[in-house]
Amino acid sequence: MCALWLIWALRTKPTQSREGAASRLSYMALIVVAYVLMFTRHAPGWLQLRLFTYEPSIQLLGVAITVAGLLFAVWARIYLGSNWSSAVTVKVGHELVRTGPYRWVRHPIYSGLVLAMLGTAIANREVQGVIALLLAFIGFSIKSRIEERAMISTFGAEYEEYSRNTGGILPKLH
Repeated sequence: MCALWLIWALRTKPTQSREGAASRLSYMALIVVAYVLMFTRHAPGWLQLRLFTYEPSIQLLGVAITVAGLLFAVWARIYLGSNWSSAVTVKVGHELVRTGPYRWVRHPIYSGLVLAMLGTAIANREVQGVIALLLAFIGFSIKSRIEERAMISTFGAEYEEYSRNTGGILPKLH
């Protein structure tokens, strides 16, 4: 999946404006720590405490949720197309995408990655997975708020209306 993302990154529009390094650090540190924590096998013992016993059906559920989250993130990346950037960026000729997964949430790539982290935490059954999930959610929430400001300054009332009717990372219950 990382290779696919890198290939897609080569086909993006030129950048009009980009967030600063301090802004990026405000969420990237949390997200990186979350992923390291989720996938490390060298965490302190208390982080590796099992939350529940191994059940094949729960393991399978965790894997299914992980796959669903990754597929949702890929679907969102496909819909975002050349507007995508890893940093909070406004592209030249940026378009407001409201179709596909963007009709349910404004940040479906983050939604998919958080869902994948949830599935991985369920499959791993360890305290560190829950902490990693929370850190990732907080990191993506911070990044989404920064993106919201950039999108409002770019699209104005159109984005504000989209925000009122569509969830951020989690879908709105109507």
